[in-house]
Amino acid sequence: MNFVLENIIRENIKKLTPYSSARTEYKGKEGVFLDANENSYGSPLSNNYNRYPDPLQLDVKAKISSLKKIANNQLFLGNGSDEAIDILFRAFCVPEKDNVILCPPTYGMYEVSANINNISVIKVPLTEETFQLDTTAILNSITKNTKLIFVCCPNNPTGNGVQWSDIKSILNSFNGIVVVDEAYIDFASYDSLIPHLANYKNLVILQTFSKGWGLAGLRVGMAFASIEIIELFNKIKPPYNINIVSQQLLLEALNNKTQIDEWVKETISERTALSKQLSELSFVSKVYSTEANFILVKITSAKKVYDFLIGKQIIVRDRSNITLCDNCLRITIGTPKENKQFINTLKQYN
Repeated sequence: MNFVLENIIRENIKKLTPYSSARTEYKGKEGVFLDANENSYGSPLSNNYNRYPDPLQLDVKAKISSLKKIANNQLFLGNGSDEAIDILFRAFCVPEKDNVILCPPTYGMYEVSANINNISVIKVPLTEETFQLDTTAILNSITKNTKLIFVCCPNNPTGNGVQWSDIKSILNSFNGIVVVDEAYIDFASYDSLIPHLANYKNLVILQTFSKGWGLAGLRVGMAFASIEIIELFNKIKPPYNINIVSQQLLLEALNNKTQIDEWVKETISERTALSKQLSELSFVSKVYSTEANFILVKITSAKKVYDFLIGKQIIVRDRSNITLCDNCLRITIGTPKENKQFINTLKQYN
């Protein structure tokens, strides 16, 4: 494998001059700011939000870099992981020419973003029952116009981890970008692939604050990659993509990792208990192993059970229309009280 980043960047992106914002040109925090056409009088809120936020989120990145043990110039913050996914398409894929490989069942936004950017999708399903990568089929599906391969690990909606040996095989054989989405890594029994970035220049890792950190409402996602790829991300992104309130609250949250660790530990414990209780129900035919904060369950009649639960105001996700997930419900791990209510309600179904 001879990965050369320059060979897969879109020509218009190579030539792109990024927007230069006022806060990019002057990074100081003190002074009389007469440069960005803001309202100098303040805002009508109790806190002043009349100034633009740091476009590169340097204070937040310093905290994350320390936590993840990676240089802050290898870190991108986006408006959710979805912004990072969209930027990958815009940086590397030429519309109506290039393609990407997806491995269903997987996170649906990869395909949506491909469609928005008018990029062809090649689908190579995961293996049945174990939901692992079909590495041989993936490598055989690569064409000269394949630019991205997406791997979700732990996978959504199945919850399982993907073998590192398979990911490594693809990284070693593919001249494009391999994107590993670790949105649920906080709940996994294995470590993030971030340390492997040093050895694989074509690896991009996505993470989020929406799951383990409980900050879905802030919409902040992360991408980790080589310095050169992160520079591309920053070249393409809108100048102020993370608002000042999200940055402030994220800094506050990052100082409370002990609380997050406690919640994650309890979620994993509840996941084990809930999996066992579900397996004991007569209409449940299979409870899949999971490394995430949800469980995929095969039901005798998923739609009927789903509608029954809706009638009791308990909302799960019917994944029956997804590849390899016929008659499957995806159940997020709730609080102990919510999980007890959920199981007791299911026991009423017949």
